[in-house]
Amino acid sequence: MAAPTYDVERELIARGARVVAGVDEVGRGAWAGPVLVAAAITDLSVPPAGLTDSKLLTARRREELAAAVEPWVRAYAFGAAEPEEIDTLGMTAALRLAAVRALSALPIRPDTIVLDGKHDFLGVPWAVRCVIKGDQSCVGVAAASVLAKVRRDAMMAGLGEKYPEYGFAGNAGYPAPVHRAALAEFGPTPHHRMSWAYWDDLPAWRHLKRPRVEPAVDGQLGLDLG
Repeated sequence: MAAPTYDVERELIARGARVVAGVDEVGRGAWAGPVLVAAAITDLSVPPAGLTDSKLLTARRREELAAAVEPWVRAYAFGAAEPEEIDTLGMTAALRLAAVRALSALPIRPDTIVLDGKHDFLGVPWAVRCVIKGDQSCVGVAAASVLAKVRRDAMMAGLGEKYPEYGFAGNAGYPAPVHRAALAEFGPTPHHRMSWAYWDDLPAWRHLKRPRVEPAVDGQLGLDLG
């Protein structure tokens, strides 16, 4: 697979962009924990060797690359939407909230965003270029992908110490067998998303399910299982 390039960033700069940020998220398809967004701004220098979509890397390699990316990028920041916000707002609006938090936390305000995927969930006032598989083809998005995945995995491992039965250190809140079994036996933690359809398959806890919120902003989102 070809390494990510700066082709998109250079095209945007040629059209007048001054500061371009790559944005990617992780945790959209999880049953527990936040959805986390990373925003990364590069200086168009040569990236760390092996940088690519975090889903194509082993956990060890992701951690090694994150440690190399952090001092290499010009700036990076994270934003999260917690399960309660996801249940209250719906995933699309919660994802936008997390992305705006990440972009607002950057020490340099970008004027153009390269967003992984085909749907612009940011909208006005952000100038957005959507790139399908941008985490594999665009350097800035690949950097954001690795940073987001490593940060969220560490967050979920921390929750796993408090709730060992759910295996969060290994499954990061996704529906692995150990996670399913723990839900059936113990029910939800405060970190579970309570409006999701999986509660329909848990008779003992089905009564706790919250109504699903329809998307509050334009766009449809597929699941990112990374």
